[in-house]
Amino acid sequence: MDDAEMHRRLALARVGRLATVSAQGVPHLVPCCFALEGETIYSAVDAKPKRTQSLRRLENLRATARACLLVDHYAEDWAELWWVRVDGRGRVVERGPERDRALAALARKYEQYRRAPPPGPAIALDITGWRGWAPGGAGAG
Repeated sequence: MDDAEMHRRLALARVGRLATVSAQGVPHLVPCCFALEGETIYSAVDAKPKRTQSLRRLENLRATARACLLVDHYAEDWAELWWVRVDGRGRVVERGPERDRALAALARKYEQYRRAPPPGPAIALDITGWRGWAPGGAGAG
């Protein structure tokens, strides 16, 4: 899978799995909605019920900035399988023009965010590397 195909599949994917790492080196993985804008992926803390607004993913990003996002497609016909992973530097964007751009990008992709804009901070993942796989060849960006 070439870089253009990885970019296309990532941009069209509806859900991904965001992985972060704590200051103690403990991994943390959560599903998330996201939008790809250039070489940055944005996600946000939305209004869905949570036990606390002090989320581990935010704490981890503030502590280490280590993150990656995985999107994939599974089918019983294994000729249709694929995955794309982006690695990068994660940041918490509390307010300002970048948060506004992040929420606008998410609203363009998800109707739910148009109805109820996320109240919390945005997460920015500045992409440093791409990896992907599909039958017929692997790819690295």
